[in-house]
Amino acid sequence: MNKTLVIIKPDGVERSLIGRIVSRFEDRGFKILKGRFETISTELANKHYAEHADKPFFNELVSFITRSPSFVFVVEGPEETWSIVRSMMGKTNPAESPSGTIRGDFATELSENVIHGSDSAESAVREIGIFFPDFNLD
Repeated sequence: MNKTLVIIKPDGVERSLIGRIVSRFEDRGFKILKGRFETISTELANKHYAEHADKPFFNELVSFITRSPSFVFVVEGPEETWSIVRSMMGKTNPAESPSGTIRGDFATELSENVIHGSDSAESAVREIGIFFPDFNLD
């Protein structure tokens, strides 16, 4: 799979980080195939975070991602694009993310960590389908 979904979350949009983050992907050689600003609905957030529905932080995730606009986009690159994107993002906890990663450079809180990227090729297919149902993955 050479495509993946990336979301610049509300805190990244609110802090005007979209250009700086997108340019990191473009500088790395990735293509942005499709993207849009969207205030993610509760229904869409519930689908997106379905695997976390039974976890104690689920409501916090949904509340955060739906609070204001996000920038949702599809990135294309070499095989295993999702893996490269995840490495560029850094660890979920910004305190554990090295400088030079997106979270290491821009995020300050675990609950507001600026960016989401699909965590596998299967997740990329599922998540692109949730946010861009008419997108052709071929």
